[in-house]
Amino acid sequence: MTTPALTLDRGTALVLIDLQQGILALPTARPSGEVLARGVALAEAFRAHKLPVVLVNVAWSPDGGDLPTTDVDRPGPAAAPPAAFSEIPAELAALGDVTVTKRHWGAFTGTELDLQLRRRGVHRIVLAGISTSIGVESTARTAWEHSYGLVFAEDATADLDADSHAHTFGKIFPRIGRVSSTAEVIAALDALR
Repeated sequence: MTTPALTLDRGTALVLIDLQQGILALPTARPSGEVLARGVALAEAFRAHKLPVVLVNVAWSPDGGDLPTTDVDRPGPAAAPPAAFSEIPAELAALGDVTVTKRHWGAFTGTELDLQLRRRGVHRIVLAGISTSIGVESTARTAWEHSYGLVFAEDATADLDADSHAHTFGKIFPRIGRVSSTAEVIAALDALR
């Protein structure tokens, strides 16, 4: 069965997960510089078509009081990272973008992401960022449960682990959305009337 060409409409937004200084500095399986460059290209294309761009970062209060505290085998940070960890690179951010700060893996939990999207008439999300199997997948699962259509820009997404990335894109994302590329998303935007 052949997958039809990707089409988008004006109810589409770009949501980029954790393309921020501290996460971009981590050793990702796909070079983070490539992911950032493709994220910038996607953001510029969405802005050119006057469609929403949402930049999601993760941050915690300086006292660390809002860090996740569950009992797990591989805990997250024990203290809040410095403020620079959460900064969005200058080449990505633009006036008019929506910014959402999360404190958990997923961008919907405890944030106003759903409100920001629905008030803008968004029903479909193009999703990318770091890391595939954590922030991106967690956000995608909740978006799907909230009935958003999903498109995943595979080449604008990376994980710390290549096997985790391959599993998410091979087994999970095809069941909840369309797997695409940066070039295909931009072509679909350029076909908008």
